[in-house]
Amino acid sequence: MSTTPPVLAAELAQAWADIQRYHSELPDLAAPESLIGESSSACGAELSFERLLHEAVHGIAAARGVRDTSRAGRYHNRRFLAIAEEMGLDHSEEPHASSGFSLVALNPEAKRRYRPTIERLQRALKAHTAATAADTKRSFRGPAARHGSSGGGVRVKAVCDCGRNVRVVPSVLAQAPIVCGGCMKPFRIPEVAVAAAS
Repeated sequence: MSTTPPVLAAELAQAWADIQRYHSELPDLAAPESLIGESSSACGAELSFERLLHEAVHGIAAARGVRDTSRAGRYHNRRFLAIAEEMGLDHSEEPHASSGFSLVALNPEAKRRYRPTIERLQRALKAHTAATAADTKRSFRGPAARHGSSGGGVRVKAVCDCGRNVRVVPSVLAQAPIVCGGCMKPFRIPEVAVAAAS
């Protein structure tokens, strides 16, 4: 049985398209479902429009060839902050010691601009949470799940036939295929990585 939440994935894709209307250099979101159920201490554990806009900052940084993070993607530097500010995200003056400027928040203008998008996404997230709550209560997902983690932890490289790659928690990839926007083939974890993880 597929656990892919198609309505939520579609709403994430639409929200991303809404951001692209204001920031045309933002690349397409190849796999909205990769954001569902994934937790990241650097970027915020909860999926929300604010989190999606945060990820869009990384997308624009990549399109511009800007290195916006260090320390394996945990520390968000001032180049990240500059793009975040362009996109309507603010940060307190002082960077966090380990995550830098990662904890950004929507400014009032961005809240007004994206209000309909935020409301649509919140409805989809609420419906998704309600639909999956019963399954979560009945299934054991290990100690990490009880402490607010994604349960997967370590991200590994998944590749597609055209050579593109993404970092993903294996349990997220196991839920449903993540399809490459370039070649329309699913990302897969190479056998070498699977053997090393066992």
